[in-house]
Amino acid sequence: MTSRNSSAGSPSGSPYLCCPYESPLGAMTLAADDGGLKGLWLDGQRHFAGTLDAPMEPGDNAHLAAARAWLDEYFAGGSPDISRLSLTPIGGEFRQVVWRLLCEIPLGQVRTYGEIAAQAASRMGRERGSARAVGGAVGHNPISIIVPCHRVVGAGGNLTGYSGGITRKLWLLEREGVDCSGFRVPTRVTALVPDAS
Repeated sequence: MTSRNSSAGSPSGSPYLCCPYESPLGAMTLAADDGGLKGLWLDGQRHFAGTLDAPMEPGDNAHLAAARAWLDEYFAGGSPDISRLSLTPIGGEFRQVVWRLLCEIPLGQVRTYGEIAAQAASRMGRERGSARAVGGAVGHNPISIIVPCHRVVGAGGNLTGYSGGITRKLWLLEREGVDCSGFRVPTRVTALVPDAS
């Protein structure tokens, strides 16, 4: 995953290319430029295209084609390798670290916001991490599913927040073979206020 601060601007000043993708979870939109995949959003999710610093226009390129092939394999029950994609989400240093950590969560496993916070702090040479700050980074993940933010849960198995909706989060976890029987769906859901753990 390549780092690029959100204030850097579009490299060519031109719009990002985007294309639709139909999935078992509903319509999605993918966006990319010549450098790589910038976004994958479930239509209607929170923060749709929120990290992009230029408009989108319909088009296609090798990065969009590779992402569609990855999604085809994933939704067919496969376990495609993230490393075959060029992921270039736009975000600051902390978010980039968190998004890289999400990519390291194996299929069929989950991590808590607190575990990700501790790992992020370690990678950044900090003494402590903040589960709340991790919740913000996870909630603003611009590449849903491929960067698996759905694999992050709150303390004690609380299914706090998913920008695409808790029902979709559960579907993705079950599709990946996670035993969801011990998870709790909170009565009030927010993507940005995870349980601290």
